[in-house]
Amino acid sequence: MKPREAPNDEAAQDDWFEPPASEQDDTIQHSLFGEILDWMLAPLLLLWPMSIAITYLVAKGIANQPFDHALEDSVTMLTQQVKQPGGQYAAQQPERTGRTARDFLRGDDIDSVYYLIVGQDGSYVAGDRDLPPPLDPERYRSGVVLFRNDTIHGTPVRVAFSYLDMPASLNGEEPRRALVQVAETLEKRAQLANEIIKGVILPQFIILPIVLALVWFALARGLSPLAQLQERIRARPPDDLSPIETGQVPEEITPLVGSLNDMLARLSLSIDMQKRFIADAAHQMKTPLAGMRMQSELALRQTDHDEIHRSLMQLAKSSESATRLVNQLLALARAENQPQAGTAFEPIELSELARGVVHDWVQTSFAQQIDLGFEQPSYPIMISGNAMMLRELLGNLIDNALRYTPSGGSVTVRVRGTAELAILEVEDTGPGIPQAERPHVFERFYRILGSNADGSGLGLAIVREIAQQHGAEVDIFNNPRAQSPKLPGTLFRLSIALLLPDAPEPDDDINYG
Repeated sequence: MKPREAPNDEAAQDDWFEPPASEQDDTIQHSLFGEILDWMLAPLLLLWPMSIAITYLVAKGIANQPFDHALEDSVTMLTQQVKQPGGQYAAQQPERTGRTARDFLRGDDIDSVYYLIVGQDGSYVAGDRDLPPPLDPERYRSGVVLFRNDTIHGTPVRVAFSYLDMPASLNGEEPRRALVQVAETLEKRAQLANEIIKGVILPQFIILPIVLALVWFALARGLSPLAQLQERIRARPPDDLSPIETGQVPEEITPLVGSLNDMLARLSLSIDMQKRFIADAAHQMKTPLAGMRMQSELALRQTDHDEIHRSLMQLAKSSESATRLVNQLLALARAENQPQAGTAFEPIELSELARGVVHDWVQTSFAQQIDLGFEQPSYPIMISGNAMMLRELLGNLIDNALRYTPSGGSVTVRVRGTAELAILEVEDTGPGIPQAERPHVFERFYRILGSNADGSGLGLAIVREIAQQHGAEVDIFNNPRAQSPKLPGTLFRLSIALLLPDAPEPDDDINYG
């Protein structure tokens, strides 16, 4: 395949040399102190302008009250001035009424005051003609001072108004109402509202930094147990895996400390197992190494060729035993450090893998005069796994069966499948495993008392570890095909999930005991 060439034109080259896409950094550390501070200050800074707006509306309401009372008094006084004795309004005396109104309706240097008196027939009596009348006058009661917001000459004003009942005329007409209005601009009200706002807001500029300092101090004080816990953990010796005391830990951190204690317990158990494994391995290595040293020293002292040959044979046997032990220790270490999530797994045809492993043990079975057989179905058995580890598992099962099967016996490796599982079985015609010993034979360096076969006690531990890595189960049964009561035999069965569960059901049903 030819290498791809870059385009010649400049525009295409710009598209060709694209910078790598930036990946989001998920490893950025976030400060718990900063997170809490943000969640506390963000609502505070959001509510502060809202409080200013609400305070301004409340201040306007407070500022309106005294000035509304003054307007109400002006309307009442004007009503009394324009009403003459005898029940007649001064509609016929606009000049007198106007002078009287101007006498007590005095404006100031800030606001302008307007008034308007309208007679019972809707005619102008006195005041400012531009002051608009109320809308829908029929819905207002007479004799009650009411308020509204309006404009005059484009300026907003606050208007107090009242309707006055007219007595019925002599010719029998319906009684009619006159209107008195007093209006005032809003400058003093705005100034008072602003003064209230300043009196409320300005202290907040002093209080807010104090509040922030107090929040900062409170958070630092509240998070101090975390710093103390950090110091206690940091002051621990490297080999101290004891649980962390929860008595001095805040309630909110107790679940975290509990999880840490669980992790420390598991880590302590794992380290103890590793130490015990190393100690057991060292103890097991002493025997073949001591034998090799003794045989070599004995060979050096011998002068007879036959005795030297015999010592060298024992030395080779001890070396073979030590080599096998080291290989099993390495296999167990590989099995324990195999990735758990199946990242190294691949599709495997189980029958083909088992046939290759059995072929590797044919010469050993001939040397021990044991019939090694292999049975497989006519259809493929596909699983997902690590081929090297599965070969190690099956090799240990075959090795274990050949070691405990006497000469003239048989060992059979069988592959079969069900609707959902792949089954791998290794059966022998040896002495079998007692029911009480079966839970312990998978432990490291465990060997059944009275067993004369050579071994280190690591083979079945490797089998269990590899099976766990593949999510499989290993079960132990008596050999259902054993013919001698003294040699009930053993059947190891590995059950692992099919990669494609389409295998038919087996033709024969066998009960295992």
